[in-house]
Amino acid sequence: MQRILVTGGAGYIGSHACKALAAAGYEPVCFDNLSTGFAAAAKFGPFEQGDLLDRGRLDAVFAKYAPVAVMHFAAFSDVGEATRDPGKYWRNNVSGSLNLIEAALDAGCRNIVFSSTCATYGDQDGVTLDESCVQAPLNAYGASKRAIEDMLIDFSNSHGLNHVIFRYFNVAGADPDGEIGENHQPETHLIPLMLHAIQGKRAALTVHGTDYDTPDGTCIRDYVHVCDLVDAHVLGLQWLEAGKGNRVFNLGTGTGFSVREVVAHSASVTNRAVPVVDGPRRIGDATALVSGSTRAKAELGWTPKRSDLETMIADAWRWHESPGYDE
Repeated sequence: MQRILVTGGAGYIGSHACKALAAAGYEPVCFDNLSTGFAAAAKFGPFEQGDLLDRGRLDAVFAKYAPVAVMHFAAFSDVGEATRDPGKYWRNNVSGSLNLIEAALDAGCRNIVFSSTCATYGDQDGVTLDESCVQAPLNAYGASKRAIEDMLIDFSNSHGLNHVIFRYFNVAGADPDGEIGENHQPETHLIPLMLHAIQGKRAALTVHGTDYDTPDGTCIRDYVHVCDLVDAHVLGLQWLEAGKGNRVFNLGTGTGFSVREVVAHSASVTNRAVPVVDGPRRIGDATALVSGSTRAKAELGWTPKRSDLETMIADAWRWHESPGYDE
């Protein structure tokens, strides 16, 4: 059985990727420092606690498992924090990724699937984003991800590193089996914050900015189900295994929803009122981010199956109503 090293494998997206890899016949090796992940989510293969900034630990894990590829999810991803403390993002995301790439190459592992973000595009009003769009990130989170993309290209040119880069839009939903889900501490994502407000775990959902140039004044985002997202990552891994070369793919549905539209859908799905208060804009937030790409569908054969808004909210709601793993 081929082993895949999954960095950040105890986090929200990484744990879903580990489950998808195991279902596809791989052995996922979860590597996570548990700063934002949960040991209880690392249940689909071996777990190794460690930090990307610790090169010795990385070398030991590569030597122990000899993975044939890496799926790289480990990163800080809070846009607000990235704006306040950019050094944390450059140090962790970029320096950690450099350590990972060099450790992989030294171990003879030359395939990497990288979790990037549509935040590398910045705020391009009126543009439906595809892979050819200019990258102009607004914050250190997006900038650090763009820098890692550049790093992968450089190491491809110098050392034959093969890579697939996924720039994805807003990830939502949860494992429909209820084994794993979204549980950030502190939580910053719209749908779980909204569900927490419905449950009474917070007083209200704060809508950050109501004066954007959109039909209802709130930001517009393209949402993709986490299970659809990780299915694309497995397809990306198989793309590399087939020797098809380096490629960048956007992952989104091509449909954008405003914050107020998401609130309305959530009230309908849960049959509960959503307590909402209006607040100021957050620095670093783009007006609208919507994918215009069909490349993943055309070339990878990727077909989102659960990425309608109602299903994403319903799956997330089921998870949030369960005990979860509050540890």
